Amino acid sequence: MKDAIAASEPSLEIAGVDGKPLRLEELVDKHALRELVESAAQIFGICIRVASSSGTLLAGPTVPGPLLPLLGERGARVALETLHADLASAPGHDGPRAMTIVAPTGELYRVLRVEYDRHPTGRIALGPFVSTAGGPAGGELPPALLALAPDLDRDVARNAWSQVPRFAPGRVEEIASHLATVLEVMLFSGHKALVTSQMHLASVKESYRELCEKNERLEEAYERLKELDRLKSNFLATVSHELRTPLTSIMGYGEMLAEGVAGALNDEQREFVETIRTKSEQLLGLIMSLLDLSKLESGTMPVRVGRLAVGTVIAEAVSTILPAAIKRGVLLEADVPADLPPVLGDADRLRQVFINLADNAVKFTPPDGRVRLIARLTMTRIAGEPGLVLVAPLRPVIEIRVTDTGIGIPVAEREKVFDPFYQIDQSSTREYGGAGLGLAIVKRLIEAHQGTIHVEGNDPSGAVFVITLPAGRTSALPPRGSIPPPSSDFPPSSGSLPPIFG
Repeated sequence: MKDAIAASEPSLEIAGVDGKPLRLEELVDKHALRELVESAAQIFGICIRVASSSGTLLAGPTVPGPLLPLLGERGARVALETLHADLASAPGHDGPRAMTIVAPTGELYRVLRVEYDRHPTGRIALGPFVSTAGGPAGGELPPALLALAPDLDRDVARNAWSQVPRFAPGRVEEIASHLATVLEVMLFSGHKALVTSQMHLASVKESYRELCEKNERLEEAYERLKELDRLKSNFLATVSHELRTPLTSIMGYGEMLAEGVAGALNDEQREFVETIRTKSEQLLGLIMSLLDLSKLESGTMPVRVGRLAVGTVIAEAVSTILPAAIKRGVLLEADVPADLPPVLGDADRLRQVFINLADNAVKFTPPDGRVRLIARLTMTRIAGEPGLVLVAPLRPVIEIRVTDTGIGIPVAEREKVFDPFYQIDQSSTREYGGAGLGLAIVKRLIEAHQGTIHVEGNDPSGAVFVITLPAGRTSALPPRGSIPPPSSDFPPSSGSLPPIFG
């Protein structure tokens, strides 16, 4: 039956967004269709079946009627084959939309083609039934049934025949038309939802494709940037090393000239030699900063880890910067309690941090200003994973604040000042010198010690650099060897139904 119906109808079906033909079972929810058919059958008192255009039964009983079981195996098979052949020829795509089929047993079936957007999508079959107009009268059996099974038990057959529903002319057609209208409404709603979902899915696929392409381009750009950064670090390390060798000779010969090894110097010559020595020392400091930055970025910075007192390191940094502060007329102070717990770290590297910060504060503070280094023990939450700060346990940390009353740092620049070679004043006539490497080195050294650093404002003027270092932890730093570079990698979306009437 399924193959016969499929062969009788053209393969005209509704097309989706992707151009593929759609079937009735794809547009209508099968559960809702079964409920509709069952409720209509109870209301109208007639068996109703709905099949797709391919002949697959979607809803309704599979048993044709009460008379077939009486015909025996051979008679039932002949009756079914004949009924299937009749149904396969009607109603076709080019023929009438509705047709009444007379079964070999004498029962009637009304078959209506379901259309949507002028395309056949399925069929509605009502029956078996008997028309109250015409046909065998009273308890007479139809001649077709008697011819199909001459030895049929007449009493049993009459009892079965009386169970077949009877309808007045036109009533079955009204029921079929009503069901077809309801089904077409369901088809419209299903088609609308399907097209909407397909369009959304197509949009998501296109967005995903574009996103994948952008990710690929970003990964390629990121790999190129990593390679450029590596080349930059290698270049800085090589150039700095090659510059330091001749610079050492220049400084050595300058010292010998100043000491009179090559003969006595007059005042003007001595001034020139002193200028050479001063500028050479400035250039050496820049070269050493470049070397430190390249070592920090490559992870080859040597470190000697040990328990140290932060107060001692701060005191040594203050004594180093104190002459420059006195020369500029800036008051330099240190406020460090004597009972601070020790930290694990490299005293030389932390001293370099505090010297750099104190020197910057003094440089950007006008005469009669004030620079203070304040250390305190405090508690903070240190989360090992992003998003776990609120549930992380409290840990003791040493907080060091380097405050000044200088020109301050604008809010928009407070994160950028830690970038290498970044200067707030980028003009060629800027008042304050420097290559913009000091704070970049400071940030990397602090992070290598498992600490943090950020900038705050200092009311009414100036800036505050806030450093935190873990206190009282024995595993805060890597073992003796080298400080690892800061991470630059990105952190790692049933079986088929039976055919109609069989």
